[in-house]
Amino acid sequence: MSPPLFGVVGWKNSGKTTLMARLIHDFSQRGYEISVIKHAHEKFEIDHPGRDSFKMREAGARQVMLSSPRRFALMRELGNAPEMTFEELLPYAGPCDLILVEGYKREAYPKIEIRRDGAASRAPLAAEFPEVVAIASDKPEDESEPLPVFHIDATERIVDFIIATLGLKRP
Repeated sequence: MSPPLFGVVGWKNSGKTTLMARLIHDFSQRGYEISVIKHAHEKFEIDHPGRDSFKMREAGARQVMLSSPRRFALMRELGNAPEMTFEELLPYAGPCDLILVEGYKREAYPKIEIRRDGAASRAPLAAEFPEVVAIASDKPEDESEPLPVFHIDATERIVDFIIATLGLKRP
């Protein structure tokens, strides 16, 4: 059985990654082990020219695994294969108490929507995606939603809400 999932969604430049980092920090401070799945743009690159692993992928390796006493990483070239589905990615999250997800707004698990000035849009996503269960906003006083609304910087309150929503047990 997969650990519980909770997502952060919003328009481009809404602050999804900033909120994710704060949530991860707060959950970790409380003793929870967190894994993250983040949807990235098509041409993202975590490897760089000159690195051994880059040379191996450039030479044609479909998969390169790096391992050290502190961490391991797996890079898989999909070539012409389709992007892996969300369900196919879940087993790679490893053992944890909670999987936080950035993006993947069409998948069925509870999410918080970020609305912030400076984002590509402030148009609500909650009406289109029923799994949105709360809003994080830089102007919570302006939000007229039936959902709970938090200030975007109220990380502790958002973490409390996620714990309650998912029924997470204390680690």
